Amino acid sequence: MDGLKAAVVLFIACLLQLSVLTEYHPFRTASIVLVALLSIALLRGSLFGAVAGFAVGLMLDTGTLGTLGVTSLLLTIAGFWIGRYGETTARDRFHAPFLSVAVVTMLYVFGQLTLEFVLGEAAPAGAAVRGVPGALLLNLLLTLPVYALARRLFPPQELGDRVREVRLLG
Repeated sequence: MDGLKAAVVLFIACLLQLSVLTEYHPFRTASIVLVALLSIALLRGSLFGAVAGFAVGLMLDTGTLGTLGVTSLLLTIAGFWIGRYGETTARDRFHAPFLSVAVVTMLYVFGQLTLEFVLGEAAPAGAAVRGVPGALLLNLLLTLPVYALARRLFPPQELGDRVREVRLLG
């Protein structure tokens, strides 16, 4: 059932991203898809986040007619690592979604720039770097309502006998 709910939430986020946010210049750098994916991955884990990231990335790639696989690769990696972060340390902490969104927003922009450069496409680094503060601010503003909605739809699961937090030895 979680898979179906995640598919619906990410599909709606993808529609909002492609139809609303990209049409208005001040919101062009915001990524509601990234925030929704990270919220779901933080609550459901690394494998769930990676699969959801690949699926929504493929949707975005086909919706924008961009290079197939670039967004999928970046969102798969983002979903996996934030899901892993949620599994090991920070699922129940208040700062976890904000920290996740802040770090992944910056890494996503630079990862996209790097992949475009490697593929030989036009990769204007100046425009990407100038867009980071705006994207970071808008994504952080979107984090609270999107994470609250995701937490209602995907309540945290009981971990049972698994370790709740990684402890460093030494």
